[in-house]
Amino acid sequence: MQYETLAAVDLGSNSFHLQIGRVVDDQIYLLDALREPVRLGAGLTRDKRIDRATQVRALEALRRFSDRLRGFPAEAVRVVGTNALRVAKNSRQFLSEAKVALGFPIEIIAGREEARLIYLGVAHSLPLSREKRLVMDIGGGSTEFIIGIGVEPKLVDSLYMGCVSFSLKYFPEGRLEKSAFKQAELAARTELQTIVKQYTRHGWAEAVGSSGTARSIASIVEANGWSEHGVSASGLDKLRSAVLKAGDIARLDLPGMREDRASILPGGLAIMCAAFDELGIEHLNVTDAALRQGVLYDLLGRVQKHDMREVTARQFMGRYHVDTAQAQRVAELATKLFRHLREPEDDSHAEQILAWAADLHEIGISIAHSGYHKHSAYVIANADMPGFSRMEQSQLARLVLAHRGKLAKLQDPSPDPGDWDLVFCLRLASLFCRNRTDFDLPQLACEMTESGFRLLLPEALLEGRALTAAALADEADEWKSIGLRLEVKPLRDAASKPA
Repeated sequence: MQYETLAAVDLGSNSFHLQIGRVVDDQIYLLDALREPVRLGAGLTRDKRIDRATQVRALEALRRFSDRLRGFPAEAVRVVGTNALRVAKNSRQFLSEAKVALGFPIEIIAGREEARLIYLGVAHSLPLSREKRLVMDIGGGSTEFIIGIGVEPKLVDSLYMGCVSFSLKYFPEGRLEKSAFKQAELAARTELQTIVKQYTRHGWAEAVGSSGTARSIASIVEANGWSEHGVSASGLDKLRSAVLKAGDIARLDLPGMREDRASILPGGLAIMCAAFDELGIEHLNVTDAALRQGVLYDLLGRVQKHDMREVTARQFMGRYHVDTAQAQRVAELATKLFRHLREPEDDSHAEQILAWAADLHEIGISIAHSGYHKHSAYVIANADMPGFSRMEQSQLARLVLAHRGKLAKLQDPSPDPGDWDLVFCLRLASLFCRNRTDFDLPQLACEMTESGFRLLLPEALLEGRALTAAALADEADEWKSIGLRLEVKPLRDAASKPA
């Protein structure tokens, strides 16, 4: 289905952003934008929990976004959370309230996925070039670095340092001491050591800064005449001297500086200074594009059936030498079962997740056949999977882990209640496809019951298939062990059941 307008919401560690764009062919023209300086990262307590006052402020911002998004179909809106929500121990509780306030589901994305989306947004904002670009995005809690050509990222990294977290740690109560600035720079340089060698070896023709910190620093150095455009190394040195000369954020009064960014400027400045030194950057161009524009273009790809998640699934199947014919058999039968339990149009995302789980359920065989489902689940849960959110990876990992063996292993923590039917479909499909040969899909049906599931089979199906009959009996025992019932009943009128 095509949509005339798409919306992206970025729940950053410093600010929340809403961006709405109009789709014209393969381009997005920005229509409207809202920004709320929530400072989610500043609300993290020492034990990594978002304090209640910050949660309330965030929920109020989301309710304002909700008013602007009223009437948007769910498929036309994507909401992503970044570093503060990645590290917060109480993010699950907060996200439950946040979803109600906003009216749309919220994904927490991994750092490298954030970097990929940032690059996608930046690349679409700049003239097409065959030269390599380095993109640096200093956020509130993390900083992303990407080298890419055109719209394709080649290197993506996310480092655990940001303008909010560094400002709170090294410049408490607004004091701007030279020794503290050196400590902040040293900490940033230490983080950068993990990527410097690889990035300098790849090289780049142009360096670009995105997001608020880069724009804020560029605005100050340009307004003071320290750089004609963007951020020069010499202009950055002059800004550092001016900040340290002020001695306190309260006395920091520079042309081009926005008042609402003064408190987080020192931390972001220290990170940028370290990046210039470690990577040898002489000049940084600045763009208005950022994560939210990348989310919009990624969402456009999804609705136009150019989904990065499909690309990633295919790449993983190739990387781990998956038997694609077997994966297709399992996927087809699992999907067939799913369509008996749910109307596909009611939850197309669940059907997608089931299909990807079928595609990837055997990737662990290339590691070890014994307990391969555990290896598959571990890889899916922990690998960088471009396009997938953390929640999607977690859901996929649970389904793959559950497709064979004991179901009791899922009880703590238990899967989402809505996932049990997906587990059922994948387990039954794997069971019927165990001989790994092509066959006509059996004429069968299934349905939900108050106590579990009912599988309806033609009476002749199990004749001469003692192993399959025994496997189904074992499967019924397995569901019984977790308090659910699997009934196997004859399908007397197969022609009357949906295929």
